[in-house]
Amino acid sequence: MEILSIFKHAVMISFFVFVMMLLVDFLDMVTQRRISSVMQGGRWRQYTLASFLGSTPGCLGAFMNVTLYVHGMISFGAIVGGMIATSGDEAFVMLAEFPGTAMALFGLLFVSGILFAWVTDKLIGIFHIVPCESCSKTVCELCLSGTNKIEEGNGIFSIRNISKNFHPLSFTRFLLLLVFGSCLILLLLGTIGTTDWNWKRITFVILSVCSLYVTMIVSEPYLLVHIWDHIIKKHLFRVFLWTFGALLFVHLGLAFWNLESFVRDHMMWVLLIGALIGIVPESGPHLIFVMMYAQGMVPFSVLFTASFVQDGHGMLPLLSYSIKDSVLIKAFNLFFGLVVGVALFSLGL
Repeated sequence: MEILSIFKHAVMISFFVFVMMLLVDFLDMVTQRRISSVMQGGRWRQYTLASFLGSTPGCLGAFMNVTLYVHGMISFGAIVGGMIATSGDEAFVMLAEFPGTAMALFGLLFVSGILFAWVTDKLIGIFHIVPCESCSKTVCELCLSGTNKIEEGNGIFSIRNISKNFHPLSFTRFLLLLVFGSCLILLLLGTIGTTDWNWKRITFVILSVCSLYVTMIVSEPYLLVHIWDHIIKKHLFRVFLWTFGALLFVHLGLAFWNLESFVRDHMMWVLLIGALIGIVPESGPHLIFVMMYAQGMVPFSVLFTASFVQDGHGMLPLLSYSIKDSVLIKAFNLFFGLVVGVALFSLGL
């Protein structure tokens, strides 16, 4: 049953990443790259948006940041800042246990994300660190020219485009409609995702409906080049494998290594341990520090350091894109987190 639960969790994360990549790419094409222009209009704009998305509760904002980064819409420093601001699913627990402190923590992480995003971009320039180039540069420009460009003008909302795409209906479009339709039904029934009608479930339902619309409306060349060849064949399967593998690895590690008792027996190292555990791409281990803070066992500096370094499941999709970038992001976050955490601890916070 645990393996099935991990599998369903990995499917949900992969589905969200896929849908976000699809919608971001589609909206960018519809607006004739205006989204890219807005995001690339200034680094501070990128830093602020990425940190804001990261500071929202849960991992959805982090997944959106990864999507923007993969499409070359935000800088390496911005994705670092976004991951700093991310608290993962623990944000909901913190809001329930200590809402006032939680809001202050999110605010500090938001400001830290903006500041250290700028510092990171400066450092990679000084030390000549070269992150991977955006994969969006490799996307074929077929759908940007000639008669294939249905993204232009108000024609994209025309019912005639839908009827034309269904006569005849290609196998690729049929398969995508089947997948999105099935996911929508399963979400509505509560078979996958959460059983309660909370904001997560509503978000997934809305995204599924939007994905169905995009699949029906786009031209056949766009469907094949952008969605099938690029997003699905190049990203989706790797995202799922990395997500499932990481979740399984963490589950087995927690089952055979009692992290909670280890932390309790080595309290003098608790801040360092909190930062190191933050490297793990999983929300669960960080809950140890959340609950210890709620019970008055550790100071705010420990909670802040652990929250600073960890990013829930936010890094999982990026692992499938670039291991090098993922390691670099974690290295920057660990270094910055320890510096700020030790400073807060020395101040008695």
